[in-house]
Amino acid sequence: MIKPKNILIVRTDRIGDVVLSLPVANIIKKNFPECKITFLLKDYTKSLAENHPFVDNIILLKEEQNKILLKENIKEIARHHFDSAIIVSPKFVTALIIYLAGIKVRIGTGYRWYSFLFNHKVFEHRKYAEKHELEFNLDLLSTFGIKELIKPGSAKFDLKPSAGSEEFVEKVLSNNSVKTNKPIIIVHPGSGGSAIDLPLYKFRELVKLLYEKLNATIIITGQESEKGICEELKLNDGIKNFAGYFGLPELIALINKSSIFISNSTGPIHIAAALGKYIIGFYPKILSCSPQRWGPYTNKKSIFIPEINCSGCTREQCERLNCMNSIDINNVFGQIDKIYNDILLNGEFNA
Repeated sequence: MIKPKNILIVRTDRIGDVVLSLPVANIIKKNFPECKITFLLKDYTKSLAENHPFVDNIILLKEEQNKILLKENIKEIARHHFDSAIIVSPKFVTALIIYLAGIKVRIGTGYRWYSFLFNHKVFEHRKYAEKHELEFNLDLLSTFGIKELIKPGSAKFDLKPSAGSEEFVEKVLSNNSVKTNKPIIIVHPGSGGSAIDLPLYKFRELVKLLYEKLNATIIITGQESEKGICEELKLNDGIKNFAGYFGLPELIALINKSSIFISNSTGPIHIAAALGKYIIGFYPKILSCSPQRWGPYTNKKSIFIPEINCSGCTREQCERLNCMNSIDINNVFGQIDKIYNDILLNGEFNA
């Protein structure tokens, strides 16, 4: 059995992908307490791992104008003398970097044309969604003799907001007269194109019900590019639109202050799940972006999928049939109303 002492975890893709890889660090440390764990990340996702108790170091992927710099990354990684690397997000250029950096144990998928660059291969087709993405990630640890049985509710993400970002968020909320003496519900209507979204007018319908029927603080979030669609959900001055207002560290802190998080399939939904929030998620039936593979990994979730009877769903078919339009917002609100009352009843929010 291979016993890693200095391991690199390569996850150079998006927010949700990184969040769903964080439990790998906890499990490696549990089995090999002396092992040093480093994550290779893109700059914009680094705050997801910065305060992690089992991540010893973070290396940022060197890029210039969205082009990965081969020599610079090889030199940086080689100087750390890693004995093992797990290439969780397989891309030719990162696989090549790890190979040329001279890392002895290189773990990755066996189903890419460049899989010859890995000397320890895992043969699983993720595209069939036979498991959740997080479970696929943990299967990469089998090279070290680790076979961890995990299920929603038992995964440990150890995601923590920084003290500075918490202070910043509290100041922004105070300056914008946001009431924090009642449950905060965050509505995040965008997805960055990672899936098929719930139509915006359906979100408007839901926000209207939330505002009229629940005594909650409603906050809309999104990227800078989503300011426009988020502004359409600001039905009155009692609803706050913070799209483009926060960077990722501050968004983590804001989500941590909330009670319920509502969104399409996108990175922040995994942040909310990792922080133990109640989740309302909207997912298409498309296998490659289904909740079976990409749903929030938590027991505190309610997932809504299209209610029309279709099969063999593809992105083209989903868009043509307008599948997401079939989700009944009254059913969605009914579930949120139940969760809201449970939060108050169970003392999960102290007004």
